Amino acid sequence: MMSDRVKQILSWYESDNPGTLANLRWMLGTGTLADTGKFVILPVDQGFEHGPARSFAPNAPGYNPHYHFELALEAGCNAYAAPLGFLEAGARTFAGELPLILKLNNHESLHDEKNPMPAVTASIEHALRLGCAAIGFTIYPGSALNAAMYEQIQALSEEAKSVGLAVVVWSYPRGEHLSKAGETAIDVAAYAAQIACQLGAHIVKVKLPSDHIEQDAARKVYEKENIPIGTPADRVRHVVQSAFDGRRIVIFSGGAKKGADAVYEDARAIRDGGGFGSIIGRNAFQRPKAEALAMLKRIMDIYLGKE
Repeated sequence: MMSDRVKQILSWYESDNPGTLANLRWMLGTGTLADTGKFVILPVDQGFEHGPARSFAPNAPGYNPHYHFELALEAGCNAYAAPLGFLEAGARTFAGELPLILKLNNHESLHDEKNPMPAVTASIEHALRLGCAAIGFTIYPGSALNAAMYEQIQALSEEAKSVGLAVVVWSYPRGEHLSKAGETAIDVAAYAAQIACQLGAHIVKVKLPSDHIEQDAARKVYEKENIPIGTPADRVRHVVQSAFDGRRIVIFSGGAKKGADAVYEDARAIRDGGGFGSIIGRNAFQRPKAEALAMLKRIMDIYLGKE
């Protein structure tokens, strides 16, 4: 039986066909947080993005693609997201075990780019063949090359929706005209969430924002309108509001590996600010499995209001 909360969330996607809604329902109805409207997703695209040693040496079993399927399943995650190669390497063994999100574009770090532009590395046909629930795609608002990314995701999103796949957009501001602090500034993060929604995302992934305001024009509005951004929960609430007044699913990335207490504080801020959950990679798979499972369970308990 579908919960009232899940029915409410699905009602926001007014243009989607039954196939796409069924895949959104699959993710919403999977794992420990099933039917609560909350998410914890395991993403493992870091091998491509950062390299194998930086990604997997801290916990060597992570070099094996099957490890991540198993971690997501044992933890009770809503879904597992990865590039083509990692999903292909476990697709038969874990077929139908949990929703998969195929990352359609990726970016490597062998050279420094002021204006990043990921390569399209997989297709809608790959996602269908692998039994995925959704596609994933990264955009870099602020990059001088953003127009090409926006055009790519528009075309891929249209194709994905036509065959019943959901669309998850990683929206990570970056570019030569943004400062490092500006990449996670509250005004920029809220703008990034809005852009992803306008491009047709069902689920938006952004970084937790700081209280920094990057744009002078935005600062004037934040000050004039007294927009609350003083606490992490305030900032989460503002980002969710910027995603069609909370009518799109917004989840927040865990970022680089950090102490457990900091991870739990992030989860509490996401919960208290009305966020839909976490997409947490390195903070999970770079820890020994027992430690990772305990951490993910506690994050889920936080979203369930158990602490």
